[in-house]
Amino acid sequence: MMSTTQTAPMADAPVNLDEVKDFLRIDGSAEDALLAALVRTASELAEAFTGQKLIARDFVERLRAVSTWTRLAATPVVSIDAVEGDNGALAGTAYEIDIDAAGDGWVRVTEPDGRYVSVRSRAGMAADWNGIPEALRLGIIRLAAHLYTHRDREDVGGVPTAVVALWRPWRRMRL
Repeated sequence: MMSTTQTAPMADAPVNLDEVKDFLRIDGSAEDALLAALVRTASELAEAFTGQKLIARDFVERLRAVSTWTRLAATPVVSIDAVEGDNGALAGTAYEIDIDAAGDGWVRVTEPDGRYVSVRSRAGMAADWNGIPEALRLGIIRLAAHLYTHRDREDVGGVPTAVVALWRPWRRMRL
């Protein structure tokens, strides 16, 4: 059993609402709430597609306490802040942590008891939306616009191929 909990939502969207409004040629603020929801949805889909968190935020992952290296689900990892057992923080010699060159976080318990540990980490590509690569940002804008223009259709279809092409270079597949 492994679970990942985001301790705080994405504080800042990867794109500015004005960018989406400019792309759609929308003036005024009547549609702002809808567009903000579509940007959040497009951002979540971008994270799911790429397998990476866009904007850095805190996560807690519950992992089985085993002596083999276990990869954290949230990536790219910025920091691994704590490893805790059911009774609080583990001693510094009871576990090892590593963040590899690809940004994957790894944890192993040197004195496993077969129970679980909670790993507190911070993961994300950038500190705020200005640090997100332009192709990812444009894909989010285009997907939010697609969802907006097709919002009344029964079948919106899949993610447009132009968006997939923009996101594909950042896609990380796990086997």
